[in-house]
Amino acid sequence: MKSDNGSLVCFLFFLGDITQKGYEKKRSKLLQAYLPHTPDYICPTVFATGVERRIPVTPSSSSSSSSRYQRRRSTGTRDERYRSDVHSEAVQAALEQHSERKMAVLLPSKRQSLIGQTSMDTYTPPDSSSGSDAEGSLGRAGGVSMDSWISRALHGSPSTSSSSSSHSNSSANAARLAETNMHSYNSLSAPPDITSYMPDPAPISVRRPQVAMIARPLPKYGNAELMETGDGVPVSSRVSAKIQQLVNTLKRPKRRPLREFFVEDFEELLEVQQPDPSLPHPEGAESTPIQGEELNGLKNCPSSLEAALLRWGAIASKAPCLTTTHSNAKQPYTLTYGKLWSKSLKLAYNLLHKLGSKQEPIIHPGDRVALVYPNNDPAAFMVAFYGCLLAEVVPVPIEVPLTKKDAGSQQIGFLLGSCGVAVALTSDACHKGLPKSASGDVMQFKGWPKLLWVLTDSKHLSKPPREWFPLIKDANNDTAYIEYKTCKDGSVLGITVTRMAMLTHCQTLTHTCGYSEAETMVNVLDFKKGIGLWHSVQTSVLNMLHVVSVPYALMKVNPLSWIQKVCQYKAKVVCVKSRDLHWALMAYKEQSDTNMSSLRMLLIADGSNPWSISSCDAFLKVFQSMGLRSEVICPCAGSPEALTVAVRRPQEGSPKPAGRGVLSMTNLSHGVIRVDTGEKLSVLALQDVGTAMPGAMVCVVKLEGVPQLCKTDEIGEICVSSVATGTSYYGLTGMSKNTFEVCPMACDSGLVSDCVFVRSGLLGFVGPGEMIFISGTLEGLMQVGGRKHNADDIIATALAVEPMKFIYRGRTVVFSVNVLYDERIVLVAEQRPDSTEEESYQWMSRVLQAIDGIHQVGVYCLALVPANTLPKTPLGGIHLSETKQLFLEGALHPCSILMCPHSCITNLPKPRQKQPEVGPASVMVGNLVAGKRMAQASGRDLSHMEDNEQFLFLSEVLQWRAQTTPDHILYTLINTRGAIGSSLTCLQLHKRAEKIATLLYERGQLQDGDHVALVFSPGLDLIAAFYGCLYAGCIPITVRPPHPQNISTTLPTVKMILEVSRSVCVMTTQAISKLLKSRDASVAVDFKSWPPILETDDLPKRRCPLLYKPCDPDSLAYLDFSVSTTGMLAGVKMSHNATSALCRSVKLQCELYPSREVAVCLDPYCGLGFVLWCLCSVYAGQQSVLISPMDLEVNPALWLQSVSQFKVRDTFCSYSVMELCIRSLSSLTDSLKARGMDLTRVRSCVVVAEERPRVALTQSFCKLFKDVGLHPRAVSTAFGCRVNLAICLQPHRLGKLAEQGTSGPDPTTVYVDMRALRHDRVRLVERGSPHSLPLMESGKILPGVRIIIANPETKGPIGDSHLGEIWVHSPQNASGYFTVLGEENVRSDHFGARLSFGDTQTVWARTGYLGFLRRTDLTDASGERHDALYVVGALDEVMELRGMKYHPIDIETSIIRAHRNITECAAFTWTNLLVVVVELDGSEQEALDLVPMVTNVVLEEHYLIVGVVVVVDTGVIPINSRGEKQRMHLRDGFLADQLDHIYVAYNM
Repeated sequence: MKSDNGSLVCFLFFLGDITQKGYEKKRSKLLQAYLPHTPDYICPTVFATGVERRIPVTPSSSSSSSSRYQRRRSTGTRDERYRSDVHSEAVQAALEQHSERKMAVLLPSKRQSLIGQTSMDTYTPPDSSSGSDAEGSLGRAGGVSMDSWISRALHGSPSTSSSSSSHSNSSANAARLAETNMHSYNSLSAPPDITSYMPDPAPISVRRPQVAMIARPLPKYGNAELMETGDGVPVSSRVSAKIQQLVNTLKRPKRRPLREFFVEDFEELLEVQQPDPSLPHPEGAESTPIQGEELNGLKNCPSSLEAALLRWGAIASKAPCLTTTHSNAKQPYTLTYGKLWSKSLKLAYNLLHKLGSKQEPIIHPGDRVALVYPNNDPAAFMVAFYGCLLAEVVPVPIEVPLTKKDAGSQQIGFLLGSCGVAVALTSDACHKGLPKSASGDVMQFKGWPKLLWVLTDSKHLSKPPREWFPLIKDANNDTAYIEYKTCKDGSVLGITVTRMAMLTHCQTLTHTCGYSEAETMVNVLDFKKGIGLWHSVQTSVLNMLHVVSVPYALMKVNPLSWIQKVCQYKAKVVCVKSRDLHWALMAYKEQSDTNMSSLRMLLIADGSNPWSISSCDAFLKVFQSMGLRSEVICPCAGSPEALTVAVRRPQEGSPKPAGRGVLSMTNLSHGVIRVDTGEKLSVLALQDVGTAMPGAMVCVVKLEGVPQLCKTDEIGEICVSSVATGTSYYGLTGMSKNTFEVCPMACDSGLVSDCVFVRSGLLGFVGPGEMIFISGTLEGLMQVGGRKHNADDIIATALAVEPMKFIYRGRTVVFSVNVLYDERIVLVAEQRPDSTEEESYQWMSRVLQAIDGIHQVGVYCLALVPANTLPKTPLGGIHLSETKQLFLEGALHPCSILMCPHSCITNLPKPRQKQPEVGPASVMVGNLVAGKRMAQASGRDLSHMEDNEQFLFLSEVLQWRAQTTPDHILYTLINTRGAIGSSLTCLQLHKRAEKIATLLYERGQLQDGDHVALVFSPGLDLIAAFYGCLYAGCIPITVRPPHPQNISTTLPTVKMILEVSRSVCVMTTQAISKLLKSRDASVAVDFKSWPPILETDDLPKRRCPLLYKPCDPDSLAYLDFSVSTTGMLAGVKMSHNATSALCRSVKLQCELYPSREVAVCLDPYCGLGFVLWCLCSVYAGQQSVLISPMDLEVNPALWLQSVSQFKVRDTFCSYSVMELCIRSLSSLTDSLKARGMDLTRVRSCVVVAEERPRVALTQSFCKLFKDVGLHPRAVSTAFGCRVNLAICLQPHRLGKLAEQGTSGPDPTTVYVDMRALRHDRVRLVERGSPHSLPLMESGKILPGVRIIIANPETKGPIGDSHLGEIWVHSPQNASGYFTVLGEENVRSDHFGARLSFGDTQTVWARTGYLGFLRRTDLTDASGERHDALYVVGALDEVMELRGMKYHPIDIETSIIRAHRNITECAAFTWTNLLVVVVELDGSEQEALDLVPMVTNVVLEEHYLIVGVVVVVDTGVIPINSRGEKQRMHLRDGFLADQLDHIYVAYNM
């Protein structure tokens, strides 16, 4: 057959079965590609038809076939329904090819308690063995013995030698692997970015102070050696070896990425997508519609089904209509046509006259009623169905709701509600089994309308009067019944079928199948919908057939029951699915009394499934010797919308052969039909499903766009034009028009026919002889990377990989999820209880290889769940949409999971090239750089002098205040009960400081300039000790005392600070001194190594004769030590001049005076917290109400109660304090208000932090405490860092908003495009825009502080539309880092930086934080427009991946929203892999649910692939006293295998 352009259509069909010789030839061709000297593949372009139909099977061959199936059956498997020997061998060959590459799947690390398998039910016959939504499993087993192949595949398998999980003992292998890879990371440069296809940009070279790392002893695990990575961090080879193995795996060559990259809004990323000319495309001529034969009028055909029932009930009342057998009943029950008529008549009368009153009946003709009957009671269903037809009401058959949480039950309820169903018909036995409420009524199911349950058993119905008789009408266009359909997304639609369509459909089935009166039919199908309803309930009554129903419960007990019924009743027709053939084969034993010669039609209901051909062939081979003829097997295709599309006619003795085609799956994925001669792995064998139905017209249209006819070698959707089709989706006019009123068009845009067509949802094509071939369904179609794959094909390939060892009864489901603007394949299977974890992951790796080799597509996620845990359909199959919903919600609870985003995600955004920055040659005009305003701002001048500002030193200020205002209270300490614990006046503080100075002189014998460590709990002793050191001329260093409950971890940090700061003495209290000398402390740190310890509980009586006065204002006042978020311990030097300038600046900014009260709830050991706790009150004179953050653990309301009690206007806190209040007081606001808490006087509540302001936390805090008077505008943030402890503090005050009650949007919050930030650009967007990131102003710039935003690489100033490093120039800058080695180059880089051009004379300090400046519309006191500073993140924590820069907090914010059980998370990089640690607030069995959720959300929102996901318990992620995450500490602990992780997943 040639097309118009002369090209030949590539079809090849084998008519009939393949011979043994042909099979061997095909097998050799299939494996030829993997043998030496493989010839080039040439695609044939001719038709080939097999003349030979079938070879009769001799008894010997039959017995051998039977014994072969008997051997398979003895293994106890039930997962071979879609078995194909050729496909199995192709899968094994693909695996052999992959085994040469030795793909390794890294076993995850699991906690021991998570390893135990979930208990499963014992094996039973196939009650739940179906693996698709159509109750069928897709199981297949290889047709050849795989023992030898397994041994070859497992020999040297990398899976067996991969690094061990936490319960294996292969640490030595990991150690050797670590030693092998150790030399790859011995330089300080970053490893290459293996996650990108683009060249790496130059790394940011900003030197941070390598002062001292907090060292922890790293234990050895087994034989694992400790190695040091490129970052100088010692790690355990056990974890790092796995990550290194993952890195090496990802470095291997893989498929080229797709040409198209994801397109963003930015013009730089737009790329014109060019079609690949090498891809297959259809070349044939345009197809034409095919016309079925004419439907000749059947002799004496009734005018409706009701008329047929009346006829047979009158003239053949004794004739059997339906025989059904319950699994527990001894005798079958037979319903005669007379009984069916009388019972239906009785029900119809009761529906119309006995429900409600005569004046207001509940049911009127045309109303919809639900039919709720179990699968083992077809007789009651038939009575109800025909009773509804006689009463002219519309039956809506649905499944029986067994529990309140049935899969899909809520959607069924929505259907009933939309149809206006108010009455449900059911049987007495079914009603007793329905869930009941406490009152005994049927429970109200979720989403269901309120129903009146009517029992249809005769004993519950009234007998109709003699004069009443229903009106028997001819078939018309009124709705006869509504059949429900579950869509791919889980929604349920109701398809309306008219009475004329129902009658015509029965007539076409009668004509096609050759039904005649009194024939016997055996039905195994669901009689409530689909082919079971059409044949066994409707067409059977039209032709007075005798239907023998085999209920599903009986099939569970005896899978051979339907064959026994065929032999017993000498049935002519049997309606089954291919799964029933498979189950019968599995259960069959040699029986001499089996005779199937009476069958003239074996109707295969799922013949449209391409994989049903294998079951048909296998069944025929076994039962051909028992009278089964080849022409009896009749596959058919149908859908709820189009009803029956095609049926292969039973032609007794007909020479017309059946059609077969062996097609290339690769070409099918492009929608093109090409023959495959067996030289490729990916082949799909199809069988025809017959020709078009009588009176129908069939065409094939394209899947996308307008319904245009396909070409002859193109896959499309089958459309049918006939009277015998559905009419509409009930209540959905728009969807109905797109499905039931399709007008196909030719290539010339003309209509194909004046008739309208109905979309069937079946994919296929029309072959030679107008035979229809089905390749899949639209519901099972997944479009990945522009190619279309059928879910059944994927399942068939997966189950060809040793299913008997792992998959429980073949229960497997495949679906796609939308991730990063493309569909991704997810495979979920139920795991057998006897399979080990290592075997499961090895099986999963082989499944990945098989699917990649056969279908050339990657699997995004492969999950194994315990048996019998997936949601089921009423007949036991896996409920697809419910399973998908569980996966998307993170509620699937898998026991093993494998994510493969690296091989699947090929449409990541293309990294943008670095833009040339402004250089020294740029023209500078005023404040403009390259057309943009230079990003610089400053606070107001420090010109006005007050009385205390004449002193240069804090010690002098304190002495002055002790003389002028001796009784003025400076400090008030609040105890845990909320009362005043102690206080200090100016004179008391001065006298106590003098005594401490005497203590240092006399007992410590210290000299000027000696360093003294102050180890005190938050309180007044710390303040007095600090000023005592100033009086004695010593340099104080405030140190947090060790935690008594965690002394082994916290004490080494204290010791390290003492050593790095070169402290010659420790000053503390007697209680802490005892703690340092305790036995537990000596285990962590030897007591003898401590410097002398001075206790301040017993101070000298006399005061110091001479107080020290510094001679130089630039001399050192104190050292400020803290641990940064990157885990760096660094101390900065604060001079007397900088300290005084800082205090003066804070005083002016916060308007601090002796008459003011300020509440401080901060850690008093470093940064601005120490300044506000110890220094500001002495300098400015205000009374500081001090609340220790540690006391909030005992009394969470202590801080807010103190603020309310003392009526303070200004208060300072940290984010950790805010979080504690939200967590502990969220449900207590009403009681706090009742106890008198009032925060209306609070003018400013400042959050002190060295990080980006947490907008969400701040908003939650304001919203929670709004009821107790806190004004949302009162909460603001402060920003400081190591080089300058306070850069911004207190927002710009727009009048006294808190007192005026001004409302409106906060002007200090902006929304920026997160994608622009990744490229160091700032682009403002509207609130709610995609990828918008809210950023809150970090406070008003302090007086005397100048800020400029500079490029951290070029050190040049940049415009305000760019993101850069914040540089600060101020007299309050720290003098430098205090280092043991005295690294002057570090000091000059951080404290003495100069711009590369522009103002090159000013000396700046580099903060190490990225941010930007924005000029607002607000004005300050001088009338100038206010410049707002926005801090984005720390430069040290920026992660550069794929050429773009990411801040961990952005990724962590997305992850926390991903799942309800994630309480906290942290992200960091290791060897350019993104590692995410999440804290699980739930059972350990839910740990694996987090892996796909985390991977998905990071891909969707940040376009990054997570390399490793670590699930830990709550509280594992280290957080410092300021509420900041210690990500580098966490990284070190993870690599050293010191985290007690629940689960570690390595994404392949």
